[in-house]
Amino acid sequence: MADDVTRDAAAASAAGAVPAAWAAPGSRHRRGGAGSPWERFGWVMAAVWLVFLGYPLMALLRSEAAQIWVTTGWIALGAFVVIYVAGFMNGMSFGGGGLTTPPKPIQWAAFAAMIACAALTVPAVAGSALSFLPFIMSFASYGLTRIAHWITLVACVAVTAIVVVFTPLGVAYLPILAIIVLLGVVNTVSTTLIIRSAEAEVLGLELATSEGREAVARDVHDLVGHSLTVVSLKAQLVRRLIDSDPERAKAELADIESLTTEAIAGVRATVAGVRSAALIEQLASCRDALQSADVVMHVEGDAGALSPAQSLTASWILREATTNVLRHARARSVTVGIAPGIFTVVDDGAGYDGGEGNGVRGMRERATTGGATFDVRAGENGGTRVEVTW
Repeated sequence: MADDVTRDAAAASAAGAVPAAWAAPGSRHRRGGAGSPWERFGWVMAAVWLVFLGYPLMALLRSEAAQIWVTTGWIALGAFVVIYVAGFMNGMSFGGGGLTTPPKPIQWAAFAAMIACAALTVPAVAGSALSFLPFIMSFASYGLTRIAHWITLVACVAVTAIVVVFTPLGVAYLPILAIIVLLGVVNTVSTTLIIRSAEAEVLGLELATSEGREAVARDVHDLVGHSLTVVSLKAQLVRRLIDSDPERAKAELADIESLTTEAIAGVRATVAGVRSAALIEQLASCRDALQSADVVMHVEGDAGALSPAQSLTASWILREATTNVLRHARARSVTVGIAPGIFTVVDDGAGYDGGEGNGVRGMRERATTGGATFDVRAGENGGTRVEVTW
């Protein structure tokens, strides 16, 4: 009889430990959000698996131990069930922690209470108390720390091995030993994968945050750099004209006011992640900016030759290229070429020295993000040629 009950308890206990893995921190959130059926009724799954604790229950019914120990065993079994179900309902964490975050004190208290409950049934059910070990192992693995996992695993294997070696009919408990070892391997692999998955999610979030910051920084650099360059040129023009041509100076001041307002709105929109610019609008803006510096801009081709996505990339490239012309090129003219799949900006200035500052790197990143190939080199007749191809 002991042999049959023990073998049944062993198989049942291993099966009963599986739901603990489903309740690992993060698992519930992946299966459903707050208020999902999984969170509302997940405890039912725990109750279903606990039916396998019916074997120690049957052992209590047949127990010939003193009545005080039988009564204690019944109370301990009931308490164990309550603690396990409560742990399952809270994701094996009693409100958070375990595996990827430090467990809370109540988790350790619950773990100790489960061990105490299992120990209190020993005088009444003897070897059938080993049926509690898989549940305790899983609680330690998924609800506590890695150290707790290893200590509990070793302790459970050691206790079961001692029972197998040193108790009468110890061979009858050999299947439990095998199942506990197997469950230990499963829990180790499973929790390792969960932890690595959580770490990967954290790294992914950090990477996405970093990329987002870089994108915002690039947008702000391109936008503000261009606007401030134009404002600076117009301010210098105003200083020269304020005495000789006050009316034109007023007009230039109005342009400065308009540019700063546009730049502020652009920064706000960029930070909000909603900024876009039509190429035809950017062409007009850059023409005005270059004209303020006495640089003539020619446009060859039609802005409609590029797709909307290509136009957006071309707009940012044109803005930065114009800024570079105003700052460094000392050019007299700029030619913008537009054709299907090709966008070029060519100036007749000082030429390209091969260096890559923030502006060129920003254009290259813009092109790469837009699925294009970026190239900057000296022009055939001097100056600098910026080319983007899709």
